[in-house]
Amino acid sequence: MYRRLLPLALATFAVGTDGFVIAGLLPAIADDLDVSVPTAGQLVTVFALTLAVAAPVLGWATSALDRRTALLLALGVFVVGNAATALATSYGAVMTARVVTAAGAGIISSTASSAAAAVAPPERRGRALAFVLGGLTLSSAIGLPLGTLIGRGDWHLTLWAVAALGAVAALGIALGIPRITLPAATFRARLAPLKDRWVLGVLTVTMLALTGTYLLYTYIAPALAEVTNGSEATLTAVLFVFGLGVLGGNLLAGRLSDRHRPERILLGSLAAAVVVLATGRAAVETLGTAFVWTAALGLCAGIPVVPQQARLIAHAPAATPVLLGLNASAIYVGVALGGALGGLAQQAVSPAWLGVPAAGVTALGLLVALAVTGAPRRAKGGAPVRSGGFR
Repeated sequence: MYRRLLPLALATFAVGTDGFVIAGLLPAIADDLDVSVPTAGQLVTVFALTLAVAAPVLGWATSALDRRTALLLALGVFVVGNAATALATSYGAVMTARVVTAAGAGIISSTASSAAAAVAPPERRGRALAFVLGGLTLSSAIGLPLGTLIGRGDWHLTLWAVAALGAVAALGIALGIPRITLPAATFRARLAPLKDRWVLGVLTVTMLALTGTYLLYTYIAPALAEVTNGSEATLTAVLFVFGLGVLGGNLLAGRLSDRHRPERILLGSLAAAVVVLATGRAAVETLGTAFVWTAALGLCAGIPVVPQQARLIAHAPAATPVLLGLNASAIYVGVALGGALGGLAQQAVSPAWLGVPAAGVTALGLLVALAVTGAPRRAKGGAPVRSGGFR
């Protein structure tokens, strides 16, 4: 099964790498395009926001196509968009190319999970979804630092590498994924879960958790400029440590989820993230403490997604693809808001102090999470009551 799903995981890995790698290249991009670092950071914001909107909208628009055709179309747009970004010579052209790329990425994000659910047997559907969506997780652990390393000499090379990755994924899907025709869902049906206040609360927590992390992480390069002395090799090492932390957080969350309620794991990780973010300025005084702090930040960032997915899947197993698609949109809305708020915050504080407002946003996410942790009232027969929470 996993062999057939590998091209789908590679596609989500390419999307994740493309969405996050710009953060490690901001100083070089800003210098090359003759804009400020906060202005360059809006490339991350626009990409993430476009992807968040494109996932449900374009996912619905392409729902009449078989899943393989939709994925190949999306990957084609994705590859062209990255090539256009690499060839662009002005900020406006790069921004436009990022919007095009994100449109393709949005279709990939919304379609890969439904294709995985269709390919896998029912008893292994959960593991199939975790494997495919794990490409996003792995991108932060490997794709981001690797992309930054490739782009050390020329940031354009990273975009060409991501385009090549998308092309390989497209080839794998064309050869290894059968034609999958699913009932075309209406746009209203795709957004129907948002009427459930508990689901809306869970998605809000996802959004705020990512906003807090990426308010700082989008500008991690300038935030660590003093301690890294501008060394791209050192910055790449720091990003790699963050990625390992994210990967470790995902694995730890998976183990903990087998023993504890997902709500407890979520609340603990958010509380820890508040502390880690709030102490960021003091923690980056030396390179050694910066590595430890970055690993801790990655660990805290990597945990929440797992219990959030577990809660959504348990809530409505039959609606898993839709709910996970909405959660993916919430992730990218959070990334977009983080980049935007981080840019605005630098009008008042230096990048090294961004951990303070980031901690405030994460604390708000913790408060919302506390409000939606209760188990739902259930109707007779075990069905969740729509107006209540659910587990």
